[in-house]
Amino acid sequence: MKNKVIAILNYLDELYPNPKCELEYQRDYELLIATVLSAQCTDKRVNIVTKKLWAEYDIYSLSKASNQEIEKIIRPVGSFTKKAEYLITIAQRLVKDYQGIVPNNRKYLESLPGVGRKTCNVVLANLYDVPAIAVDTHVKRVSTRLGLSSLQDDVLTIEKKLMKKIPKERWSKFHHQMVLFGRYKCMAKKPLCAECKLQEHCRYYRGLLK
Repeated sequence: MKNKVIAILNYLDELYPNPKCELEYQRDYELLIATVLSAQCTDKRVNIVTKKLWAEYDIYSLSKASNQEIEKIIRPVGSFTKKAEYLITIAQRLVKDYQGIVPNNRKYLESLPGVGRKTCNVVLANLYDVPAIAVDTHVKRVSTRLGLSSLQDDVLTIEKKLMKKIPKERWSKFHHQMVLFGRYKCMAKKPLCAECKLQEHCRYYRGLLK
């Protein structure tokens, strides 16, 4: 397993030496809101929507907005009724509790509507360099294919397994690399197996996974 992990990390470094979050943001709360919107939606679409959202609102005006106003803007991301409610409540809480600033406080962040462990990991890793591995659909798929986790594992189990296998100082970088690898190389459909250097470690390539 150790040699496999080293091979995976080396290849990811070769492909993505300086990986970055593809969600676009200028302020801390913009990242939090974008990550909430990204549930079941592509980063590309979220970036289009947040560009429109922040052209009209900041965290303070968002806290006073009506659900209908926000729904109209964020409709393209899906589940827009629920997400509009999340966004307004998050804005209200941040303004009330932290003057609109996103705190380095996992317990508080996970108490916000629409903010689960994955979202919290993304925010803390990017804003505060907190070592974290956020398990999204890409990380889950690639981890399973490469044998770093099992097909039946839930996201928390996968996160714990990856935290044991990957050096702590690599967690955040590894997360970004896995997302990019899953998004552009190891896709759910028609992955680019022929050009991949991890074929010998991949259960999907060896026909052990569908």
